[in-house]
Amino acid sequence: MIVVACPGQGSQTPGFLAPWLELDGVADSLARYSEAAEVDLIAHGTESDADTIRDTRIAQPLIVAASLIASQALVERAGRRADGVAGHSVGELAAIVGTGVIAAEESMRLVGIRGRAMADAAAHTPTGMSAVIGGDEQAVLERLAELELTPANYNGGGQIVAAGALPALGSLAEAPVKGTRVIPLQVAGAFHTSYMSSAVDALRSAVADVTPNDPDLTLWTNRDGSIVASGAHALDFIVDQVSSPVRWDLCMASFADAGITGMIELAPAGALAGLAKRGLRGTPVVAVKSPDDLDAAAELLNGAAA
Repeated sequence: MIVVACPGQGSQTPGFLAPWLELDGVADSLARYSEAAEVDLIAHGTESDADTIRDTRIAQPLIVAASLIASQALVERAGRRADGVAGHSVGELAAIVGTGVIAAEESMRLVGIRGRAMADAAAHTPTGMSAVIGGDEQAVLERLAELELTPANYNGGGQIVAAGALPALGSLAEAPVKGTRVIPLQVAGAFHTSYMSSAVDALRSAVADVTPNDPDLTLWTNRDGSIVASGAHALDFIVDQVSSPVRWDLCMASFADAGITGMIELAPAGALAGLAKRGLRGTPVVAVKSPDDLDAAAELLNGAAA
């Protein structure tokens, strides 16, 4: 059983879409996605600098569009889809396309709204996120509570992402929990916390008119790592997760329980592949960062690498 994982915000880098535009049909797809999301994906994915694409309004559509492009290219290269799909944070909007819940253009419309709403919510108070790597989990959680920070992402592999006010994140970095490293993330707000409550309302309004299909592949939710059977529930979870913690650790536990034989992370890949190498030790993993990685991913999907 091969799982495809769709990454979340912070995985984008300047120019990362450029090599994908060399594939037939990608420019046309990105033009459609740009219109739906109200973001110039080609310009931002090829020309904009790191600070520009850090903007939540731009970053989220870029990431989802990249995963959709990579997913389609992989299916064409391998001749089949994966056996299951999951997405980390905004990556769930790519994951539900891969399981047939909604169409790609609908997903891009929603991610455009999501990105703008979360950016607006973040603008009210200066906040951010930092990865806390290593250490005792209980000690980390106690320290976050002391600083009034929220554990926004339980990523597994010994990583928790703290979110909240910038002074508190600064204090965490200055006096880290014993045995941990604190790494500020390239995001512009305290996502997956109560700071995002206004964005939840905006996204809930946006999905009200969407008629989803039920997933036609195994779909895990990063809400709690469970399998989603209903398209309506998939949309509910996507709305709720804007202000709720991402439980990627529970997703990986569910992958292990399901007996997966490999994981493929779609573009812009890297972070989830790294977590899988620590949290799913011994499981073959391919990170599809560019079209050059499609052959290795197709081999894994078709069993050759396994």
